Amino acid sequence: MLRYSYSAMALAAALLSGCVYAPEAAAPVAAAHAGGQMEMTPEMHAHMMAMMAEHHDTTPAAPRNLSATVAPEAVGFDSARLKALDDYMAGVVSSGRVAGMTTLLARHGQIVEFKTYGKATEAGAPITKDSIFRVYSMTKPITGTAMMILFEQGKWRLDDPVTRYVPEFKNLRVVKSIKKDGSLELEDMVRPPTMREIMSHTAGFGYGLAEEHPVDKLYRSKGVLAASSLKEMIDRTATIPLMFQPGTNWSYSSAVDIQGYIVEKLSGQKFGDFMAEHIFKPLKMTDTGFSTGADKANRLSAVYVWDKAQNKIVEAKELFGNPMPDYTKPPAMESGGGGLVSTTMDYARFSQMIANKGELDGVRILSPASVELMGTNVIPKSVLVSNNGTSVARFNEAVGFGLDFQVVNDARASGSLQGDGSLSWGGAAGTWFWVDPSNDVVFVGMIQRMGGTGGDDLGTMARTLTYQALTHPEK
Repeated sequence: MLRYSYSAMALAAALLSGCVYAPEAAAPVAAAHAGGQMEMTPEMHAHMMAMMAEHHDTTPAAPRNLSATVAPEAVGFDSARLKALDDYMAGVVSSGRVAGMTTLLARHGQIVEFKTYGKATEAGAPITKDSIFRVYSMTKPITGTAMMILFEQGKWRLDDPVTRYVPEFKNLRVVKSIKKDGSLELEDMVRPPTMREIMSHTAGFGYGLAEEHPVDKLYRSKGVLAASSLKEMIDRTATIPLMFQPGTNWSYSSAVDIQGYIVEKLSGQKFGDFMAEHIFKPLKMTDTGFSTGADKANRLSAVYVWDKAQNKIVEAKELFGNPMPDYTKPPAMESGGGGLVSTTMDYARFSQMIANKGELDGVRILSPASVELMGTNVIPKSVLVSNNGTSVARFNEAVGFGLDFQVVNDARASGSLQGDGSLSWGGAAGTWFWVDPSNDVVFVGMIQRMGGTGGDDLGTMARTLTYQALTHPEK
């Protein structure tokens, strides 16, 4: 026969019922025994077990790995209001702004919606859930994750000078002023950029995606991003001055390509091999890499651009003045800043790993502290940033930048319905994603159109239409 201390049993019952234990309120008991103990009758034991079952649900929690689909209401969404998101995205496709699209919304690691719209190519092949997309700058957070894996191994520190790992940058000059004739007045670096600064675009490097700044023109003319290897990219970069003294401004840059080179150097592996071994394979991102290979080429969605003469979008034949890359073959240079292709589900699995604080399917990629570090703003308050180089995001104390992620410090002050601490970024062909740890929401949107979508920013609209439907965030 089970025996319990009367006081312990009564206290347990009181706690289970949500009450404060008061000795005078305890129910009368049967035959007391020596030592202040009592015999628990079968009826009392059954009653206690029932209370425990009521207050301790033993149903296994659904795995947080996107393997299950859940009804919107079960995780706090209103289906009728969520339809506004679906209708808007369907309208973007039907109006001809984009040819095709996929969107994936998940909460608590379960899929709420996974939608496809439109077609992948002008020939009419439909977008499918396993369509492959050029994610361009959505490569950057994955490269940052590779860097943090090495950070956790003690291979580098945030405030180390970049020159410790890239000595080619020791003699970099800095633009002091731009003369009226367009020539540059240069000065020496006050100090080299730090690793923190190359992971937050405050180091001063250019990019070459636009030609508004003389440094960007030099990146284009010297073919920095068209180099035949990461080492050649470093050597070309070393001949171009920084746009500003390190840490004094913010400008979207090739710094994440530099990170790819550092991953190679610190790991002793080819960049893509390191990514595959430490990120893609563990996360089962089976369709993510720097090329599709010939066997998956038919799943690669076409990239579109707006044709003014025809007044519609058409398939792009070139990119930044160069022929479209052949993704069936490995590239000459594996670009950490924009070279990956991926599927919606693959990228969602990466995002869910971040939402899970570094783990997915029992495989840990990063520690929770490292994910928190990546999601912490590192742009100095002294740096007044008005634009991120893509005319989309604007940084201030409400919205900042962490380690290869944009981060939201105060969502309401920023004018957004998402949660504080959300991490995000997008790609040149319009892809976007965010991870919202406050609301435990992951969203991935995939399209393929260069130069904007001919209307409201889709990532911004997706956030508004998603969160207006999250009517019970407590669920």
